[in-house]
Amino acid sequence: MAKSEKREVAKSEGQALQTRASRALSPFEEMERMFDTFFGQPWPRRFMRPFEVDWGKLPAPFEVRTPKVDVIDRDKEVVIKAELPGVKKEDLDISVSDDSVTIRASTKHEEKEEEGEYYRREMSRGEFVRTLTLPAEVDGSKAKAEFKDGVLELTAPKVVASKRHKVSIS
Repeated sequence: MAKSEKREVAKSEGQALQTRASRALSPFEEMERMFDTFFGQPWPRRFMRPFEVDWGKLPAPFEVRTPKVDVIDRDKEVVIKAELPGVKKEDLDISVSDDSVTIRASTKHEEKEEEGEYYRREMSRGEFVRTLTLPAEVDGSKAKAEFKDGVLELTAPKVVASKRHKVSIS
C-alpha cells in the first residue's frame, strides 16, 4: 500500500474515531467505562447477565389491569362509564366522595378438566382499584350505579349545577 493510501485510511479511521468519541454515553455505558478504568480491563459482562431482565417478555400475570373509563361532565351531573370485563356484580365495590370515585373489583376464574389419566386445572385471580378525580363536586348519597354486560355506568348529581357561558372569539 502506498504512503498516500495509508494516510487516507488513517485519516478516515481518525474521523470515525472522532465521530464515536463525540457521541454522549448513556448512564450504563458511562458506568461500564468507569469499571473498565478501575479494573484496567474490560468489565466481564458474564457477571452481569443473570441480572439482565427483558421487561417486555414478562408473563401476563404481572400485567397491570385497570379498567378503561370515560368521565362525562354534564350540566347537572357527572357520568362515569367503566369497562369491567369478567367482573361479577357481587365482586364490585364503588365508593363516592365529594370530588372522587373509587372503583374496586376482583375476578376469579377456575377451570378443571379430567379425562382418564390426564388432569388439568387452571386458576386466575385478579384485583384492581382505581380512583378518579371528578371534574365537579357531586352529591355521593344521590349517586346511582347500573352494571350490565361488563359495563358500569355511575351517575352522580352535581352539588352546584354548572352554568355554561358562550365566549366570543375576537
